[in-house]
Amino acid sequence: MLPLNTVSLSGELTDPEQLERMLVGMQSAGVDGFMVDVWWGITEPCPKLYNFEAYHHLMTMARNHDLKVQIVTSFHQCGGNFGDDCYIPLPSFVSNATDIWYKDAEGFHNTEYISLFADAVPIAGRTPLEMYADWFSAFAAAFSEDLGSTIVEVMVGLGPCGELRYPSYPLGFWNFCGIGEFQCYDQYALASLKEAAAGRADDWQLPPGSVAVGSYNSKPEDTEFFTSGFASEKGKFFLEWYSAALKTHAAQVLSRAKEFFGGKTRLAGKVAGIHWWYDTSSHAAEATAGYYNTNMRNAYAEIADVFAAAGDVVLDFTCLEMRNSEQPSDCKSNPEWLVKQAQAAAVEKGVLFSGENALQRYDNYAYEQMLSYKAQLSAVTYLRLSPELLQSDNFARFRSFVQQMHSGGRRLGVWEDQYFKNLTMV
Repeated sequence: MLPLNTVSLSGELTDPEQLERMLVGMQSAGVDGFMVDVWWGITEPCPKLYNFEAYHHLMTMARNHDLKVQIVTSFHQCGGNFGDDCYIPLPSFVSNATDIWYKDAEGFHNTEYISLFADAVPIAGRTPLEMYADWFSAFAAAFSEDLGSTIVEVMVGLGPCGELRYPSYPLGFWNFCGIGEFQCYDQYALASLKEAAAGRADDWQLPPGSVAVGSYNSKPEDTEFFTSGFASEKGKFFLEWYSAALKTHAAQVLSRAKEFFGGKTRLAGKVAGIHWWYDTSSHAAEATAGYYNTNMRNAYAEIADVFAAAGDVVLDFTCLEMRNSEQPSDCKSNPEWLVKQAQAAAVEKGVLFSGENALQRYDNYAYEQMLSYKAQLSAVTYLRLSPELLQSDNFARFRSFVQQMHSGGRRLGVWEDQYFKNLTMV
């Protein structure tokens, strides 16, 4: 992954000389290519007026270094999530709109990504789905000669951080390992739930209140909903509606991406690795993010079904580097089994599985964990290219990791980790 601020708000490469040096390093490490966010807030400054100039420059650099490119159609805001080191808002003609944002039980609006419940709501003459389609069309036309050659994958942005999920754990309110909050209290979400619950009791037509579900930093056992309510008929109905809306959003956006990229290059969608509270019956943190992974439901198989129906979209999953032993015991985390569940779901549904690390790591312990999933991986995207990665000991370990991913060689040993500290980058 290239730095988030590779392209500036003004639509220019932030530091092309440094980027050139880093790409030379990546080429020498044997990587296949790089991922770059193509920010909506940069590339469409005015409705239907697009500026891809900096990204054309990037494609030229990629070709010069014989590197492939994975682009992310970043329809979300940069800034406000873990690892964000820049601020790139949505286009002003979107960000100035009202009543189209996710809303929590306390009334806070999250402006990272347009609420999926507003997908069909006109904003300055176009719905969000129409805006996404227009952008896909413009990008596909601008890079027609690169699709399928230099650009080998388009990862379709489907939510905050580009991930298919609700913004249930925003850093402004949430600390690890809180359960997060449901994001369905805006007018369009409320109308959708009321329609879905028509004919049922009045209280089924409203999402659960904060007294029942707690707040961003609650634990499951502190709430009525995540101790028993989630398994009630009313709770099951709500979780089904909430997760179904997320899957419908994915299907609708991916269908529009397929219209312009299908048959030209591979499509992918990212699913978040929400590993905390995985070892509880309610899977609370997954549930607030929209992953219905309890009550005998398999959230990742259901998402894989959507990706398969959309044209064999690759299922990209985060947190490959994490081990159970590294997690605090009181958070009931299980990233290893979570990754395996997502992998198995992709295999079952016949879609490719790829992955990435969630945190910036440069140690062999993390690399070994990522290598342990190699047999089921179609690709790995490493987070993230930076001057720190290119430091001699970090780079040596990274280069060995790339070689092992390509060759199937043995894993690094502890003695090698010490040995690489004495190497200098070439």
